[in-house]
Amino acid sequence: MRWSRALIPTLKEDPADAEVVSHRLMVRAGLLRPAARGVYTYLPLLLRSILKVSQIIREELDRMGAVELLPPILHPAELWKETGRWDLYGPLLMRVTDRHERGYALGPTHEEIVTDLIRREVRSYRQLPLSVYQIQTKFRDEIRPRFGVMRAREFLMKDAYSFDPDEVSMANTYQKFHDAYCAIFDRCGLAYRAVEAEAGEIGGTVNHEFMVLAGTGESAVLSCGACGYAAASERAESAPREHQLPDGHQPKPLEVVDTPGQTTVDEVAQLLGKPAEAFVKTLLFEADDNTVAVLVRGDREINEAKLGRLLAVERVEMATPERVVKVTGAEVGFAGPHTLPDGIRIIADYSLAGRGDLVAGANQTDRHVTGLEIGRDVEPHEWADVSVAIDGDPCPQCGQPLKETRGIEVGHIFQLGTKYSVAMGATFLDESGSPVPFEMGCYGLGVTRVIAAAIEQNHDDRGIIWPVAIAPYEVEVIPLNMDSEAVVKTAEQIYEACQAAHLETLLDDRPDRAGSKFADADLIGIPWRVVVGDRGVEEGVVEVASRREAEPVTVAPNEVANHLRERIEPARHGSD
Repeated sequence: MRWSRALIPTLKEDPADAEVVSHRLMVRAGLLRPAARGVYTYLPLLLRSILKVSQIIREELDRMGAVELLPPILHPAELWKETGRWDLYGPLLMRVTDRHERGYALGPTHEEIVTDLIRREVRSYRQLPLSVYQIQTKFRDEIRPRFGVMRAREFLMKDAYSFDPDEVSMANTYQKFHDAYCAIFDRCGLAYRAVEAEAGEIGGTVNHEFMVLAGTGESAVLSCGACGYAAASERAESAPREHQLPDGHQPKPLEVVDTPGQTTVDEVAQLLGKPAEAFVKTLLFEADDNTVAVLVRGDREINEAKLGRLLAVERVEMATPERVVKVTGAEVGFAGPHTLPDGIRIIADYSLAGRGDLVAGANQTDRHVTGLEIGRDVEPHEWADVSVAIDGDPCPQCGQPLKETRGIEVGHIFQLGTKYSVAMGATFLDESGSPVPFEMGCYGLGVTRVIAAAIEQNHDDRGIIWPVAIAPYEVEVIPLNMDSEAVVKTAEQIYEACQAAHLETLLDDRPDRAGSKFADADLIGIPWRVVVGDRGVEEGVVEVASRREAEPVTVAPNEVANHLRERIEPARHGSD
């Protein structure tokens, strides 16, 4: 392809609304343009990368035995109401009504529509296991679209669904998808981790997120270098710890101090001159029909999903201000653990283990207590891991410190079990002729997210550095002097030779200055560059350089195609 015909509208300035590197570079490099907030036109360079990622996905899923289909984008409301998600998804659903006042949603995910298809078409255990997938545009009415295509209202996604006769078969299928995802991200040239995660609104028990590691990632990943444990921060656990005070600890008397209008840990810490980790936050939660008090160190946060699993309840939410006043006798911000009513279950987080001389609410408005000792002034009903894990917490598997890194979620896989099949009456006949609900799994992968994550992980201060396997083009030929017949002729010959060698090649045939061409080449980040200049042509050589490496090498023009093919062919499979 010739640059003059390729529609690559590069920009010199950063877009004003870009918050992350990938958004900034995708706009500047002419990969996309906004059509509305969170909605984009994908320009030719981006579309070429999208097609490459999609092809890698298809090859790996076909290899594991999944089959591709194309369900509708427009989903009847009735199907979503069967599972209760019409209300659960709430304003995230893009809803439309036809001329007959029938309700529809623009699909954000396809569990209902695919389950409806399979319940009508698959009758017998002999047709199982079955896995289907699609690559299609999805819609979610994000309240605050941001980060370019990473959190857009319209985006391209692969999702797959598996249907198995029993849990053992479903777990086997799940592992096949897990392995296929690893192969996909390996081929895309990405550094990533598969981590334990929360299921969220999709549901199910076992699930994993695939995180592309990047310092600019929006998600925290906790991992252990000793045993390999890894989990997203909202799922990560930490090892149990005994509440054993350090040798020589001298308890102080419990004293009430005035803290008028100071309701937060930071405010009281500043008033009393104490660090946040010397505080006990006492938080009341409604767990189904019961109120529980959860104690956590002042600088830590409660993980409500962990708390819900510990309590084995369907609903966990913060108690209302009215309930807090009724239980503690004080306004919100002044709750403490030491004078709570006898009927309140008290759970202490492990972050408080080994700590004494603590500050807590006094259960009196505008007052706190100092010198609080767990074991003397309050005896928790149990100790548990109910806080959000942080860097340095002990690994739940081996006890070594966890390390926090940043990541970008590009895929999420779930063992759904029978959540959707039971809700929608999706059954098959087993060997005895009895109806049995399908054991299901679902497997999401953000195609446009993969590309944004690749840019976040592969860039420098000049622009994108594409992994070869998903680059829009593999080679860029840059003639520096379009007024020189010899330079142009040599560049054309190299361009044709590279094309003949099945190398995807972009020829910068614009009559621009060399500096401008180099700046654009750095910006769009094609993996290999061939520079054709007057002096080199006179000497019978051209410069060949990798975008990832600074130093070029000189190569005879008639050897360029072979030189590049030897280096590019292995990288097409993710070994840059």
